[in-house]
Amino acid sequence: MPKPQKHVFICGQSRPPGHPRGSCAAKGGGDVLQAFWKQAQDRNLFDQFAVTSTGCLGPCDTGANVLIYPESVLYIGVTKDDVQSIIDEHLLGNQVIERLKAPESIW
Repeated sequence: MPKPQKHVFICGQSRPPGHPRGSCAAKGGGDVLQAFWKQAQDRNLFDQFAVTSTGCLGPCDTGANVLIYPESVLYIGVTKDDVQSIIDEHLLGNQVIERLKAPESIW
């Protein structure tokens, strides 16, 4: 397998319903993860980026959260409908998506 240029971490943290911190799993983190994997497979992008499910990335109440390295950009409130834009604009086009980017007060 070729060495990917970027790495995408998707929060899969799950907490009980009503937990005060919330969780990315309850906010669609699993759907976001599946959408990334499907796009990577369908478009044969494995040499462009790797995708990894993680535990908590921090700002649970803003999930689903997606962290991209090496740029260290945290996207918040991500849905499966945002995945193609993240791939096309950020991962392939090297342009940060400002509407999804966590503010500096969070990340």
